[in-house]
Amino acid sequence: MLYDDFYVKSLIRTVEDWPKPGISFRDITPIFSDPKGMRMVVDAYVHRYIDSDISHIACIDARGFLIASVLAYELRKPLILVRKKGKLPGKTISQSYALEYGEAELEIQEGSVHEGAQVLLFDDLIATGGTLFAAMSLLKQQGANIKEVAAIIDLPDLGGSQKIQASETPVFALCAYEGD
Repeated sequence: MLYDDFYVKSLIRTVEDWPKPGISFRDITPIFSDPKGMRMVVDAYVHRYIDSDISHIACIDARGFLIASVLAYELRKPLILVRKKGKLPGKTISQSYALEYGEAELEIQEGSVHEGAQVLLFDDLIATGGTLFAAMSLLKQQGANIKEVAAIIDLPDLGGSQKIQASETPVFALCAYEGD
């Protein structure tokens, strides 16, 4: 099944004033209840990365887990979970960051990735880039190379994807919402 940008975008809903007033939240959860849309999204990433030299897929809590876990399964790659503080057992390393509506902290388990690993970092959405930069920092602290950052949605008006690309990390998103 081929990827259809219009079809997938038709599944993404905008929730105004969530999680706080002034935010237009792009909700990808309808994709998960639409088998055709889910297949299109997963297949688009599988086709993009099937012949790549990535060794691991890292994903960010929590919506990023849903696509990345299927992608890791399809590509037969280890999955690294990047979670909100306090959600992972054992020894972890953490990184705080700012996001468009507050502050937060991410963690990964120590030893979850080895020196020289070639990592695809996946999240559902790229906004200001704060979450992704925190995740990139955690992975790099363990010696990983970030091959690419991937997301379903890019919000280029918020500048995150441009900042990531300026750090010499490629970015790929299935769709973008500009000026709205």
